[in-house]
Amino acid sequence: MDAGVKNTGSITDEEVSVIQDTWRPVYEVKEDAGVAVLVRFFTNTPLAKQYFDHFRDIQDPEEMRQNVQLRKHAVRIMTALNMLVVNLRDGDKVDNIFNQMGKSHALKHKVDPSYFKIVTDVILEVLVEAFPQVFSEMSVQGAWSKLMSIMCSELNKVYTTVGWDSIKNSTEI
Repeated sequence: MDAGVKNTGSITDEEVSVIQDTWRPVYEVKEDAGVAVLVRFFTNTPLAKQYFDHFRDIQDPEEMRQNVQLRKHAVRIMTALNMLVVNLRDGDKVDNIFNQMGKSHALKHKVDPSYFKIVTDVILEVLVEAFPQVFSEMSVQGAWSKLMSIMCSELNKVYTTVGWDSIKNSTEI
């Protein structure tokens, strides 16, 4: 186990390598992969669109796929995930990524953290379906499941640190 991997303690060096290797073909088509994730996420969880002024009222999946703002957000998500994957062996960078992502979603966008688990499940579903040549093995899916679980856990910790319950309660009044 690499000592630099603070927040990914349950991910072995071998799993880090598997995650990084299987990520390459996904990141090569990051926009299309990200759009597939978001369209599935918003189709399955339409209430999540409430946080997005530019496409909250779009119902049709094809119209969602063509929406410029949705496509830009898809690239932002995939770029953030890329930063995480590339830096898995650097605990300080991983901490920084989780902190930035968590604080932005909690303080600026006020996104309910329950959506993290849903979207990470969708990411895994889409990766397995869209990239069967690299994501069909159970060991690959297991490594990615660990990473997604850690991501949810770490983002929830950031939400706790910034006082999400107080923020959430002040916006409900």
